[in-house]
Amino acid sequence: MADPKGFLTHGRELPARRPVDVRIRDWKEVYQDFPRPALTKQASRCMDCGIPFCHNGCPLGNLIPEWNDLVYRDDWREAVERLHATNNFPEFTGRLCPAPCEAACVLGINSDPVAIKRVEVEIIDRAFDEGWVTPQIPAAKTGRKVAVVGSGPAGLAAAQQLTRAGHDVVVFERADRVGGLLRYGIPEFKMEKRHIDRRLAQMRAEGTEFRTGVNVGVDVTAAQLREKFDAVVLAGGATLWRDLPVAGRDLKGVHQAMEYLPLANKVQEGDHTTSPIDAKGKHVVVIGGGDTGADCIGTAIRQGAASVTQLEIMPRPPAERPGSQPWPTFPILFKMESAHEELADGGGDRVYAVSTTEFVGDADGNVRALRLVEVEGPANGFKPIPGTEREIPADLVTLSMGFVGPEKAGLLQDLADSADGEFFDARGNVARDKGYMTSAEGVFVAGDMGRGQSLIVWAIAEGRSAAAAVDRYLTGQTALPVAIPPTARPLV
Repeated sequence: MADPKGFLTHGRELPARRPVDVRIRDWKEVYQDFPRPALTKQASRCMDCGIPFCHNGCPLGNLIPEWNDLVYRDDWREAVERLHATNNFPEFTGRLCPAPCEAACVLGINSDPVAIKRVEVEIIDRAFDEGWVTPQIPAAKTGRKVAVVGSGPAGLAAAQQLTRAGHDVVVFERADRVGGLLRYGIPEFKMEKRHIDRRLAQMRAEGTEFRTGVNVGVDVTAAQLREKFDAVVLAGGATLWRDLPVAGRDLKGVHQAMEYLPLANKVQEGDHTTSPIDAKGKHVVVIGGGDTGADCIGTAIRQGAASVTQLEIMPRPPAERPGSQPWPTFPILFKMESAHEELADGGGDRVYAVSTTEFVGDADGNVRALRLVEVEGPANGFKPIPGTEREIPADLVTLSMGFVGPEKAGLLQDLADSADGEFFDARGNVARDKGYMTSAEGVFVAGDMGRGQSLIVWAIAEGRSAAAAVDRYLTGQTALPVAIPPTARPLV
């Protein structure tokens, strides 16, 4: 244990967010620097439990007590080695993961858990600053070629592991830049894209090849891909979004979140001066109370929206862990993310237990309002409550209601037509065996495309695991670590 009294003498502390009126004027990350002494105190709160449940909470099996102890002892070089032992991209997870590890922290039973995410991100950021993150060039090449389709966290993790195993890896990405939802789904204020770029520089130096602007299944057929490569890893994500088929859905100004957010990111990349879907001066309604909804809120506020309202069909979650969600499971709690703080500061509103019944348009076919009704909770099937109907102004609406599975047209359907067995599971995801292989010989799947919409930590864990399975398939053995079986189910 780093400090036997650390958890008794120090409370949980996180870095302060920049003032709202300052940060909404730019797109930089919202958190201020965290003083080193404060971080050391946070690391010292780790109790080095006999049974570290944080391991169970983390799909990657991160060695959390080990690197907490190393940070406390000021051995940062070894800390990043232990961090990288289980996680290819801690700079991503430390910023974006909802931290099921913290929900499973033993200290959290009767106190505030260790600030695990903050320690994680501080370790990797210092490692990059010190030049400790260097390319790991394979000692020998196998001569085998692997195609990875998709450059989100699952695809990048699989590609890096397979490259380091000595295979020739090509990552195909249909967008114009590498990164998947990390690049175009996550706003700059949550993760500046320089963090992706510096990791990609390492991967390119290791030998991974990236081909952007290639829509596999259209520009390159499934048959061509299988003919040219010895193995294929499908890591295209669950990009088929959930829609809201109510009257007025086709009005101008009603967009999916993943139509809206990427354009805002392209402005930050320098592709546009202003976004083609811009919230400036508009009354914005965000439908969906999850992380993507929060991303839309923060984006609209920075674009200068006249007002922002967030709608959620579920009732407001409790502020503290309910008895129905006991430790160490991941509880669904009321959160005040940075975007929610900005929303409240600007007089915006988060409205729970409501359902949209209609989008109302003007004479030119633009949305001008949204009609909603209050509903009883999920136990009652979201039954509308008579007399609660009302209308709110809406010049721009974003649908942030999650994803229902992978896109099947093109690549997946072609593979399914040529497969020896069932290619899709009962949920519509790509089916795989215990070795991550699909019913198409030599074709593997990792991440949301096989699992369904999930967390970034699960994507990286599955990418690493699929890479080990591919390596074994190609060479008969593997030295790559196997993180999880594809049938594992998360605590969250």
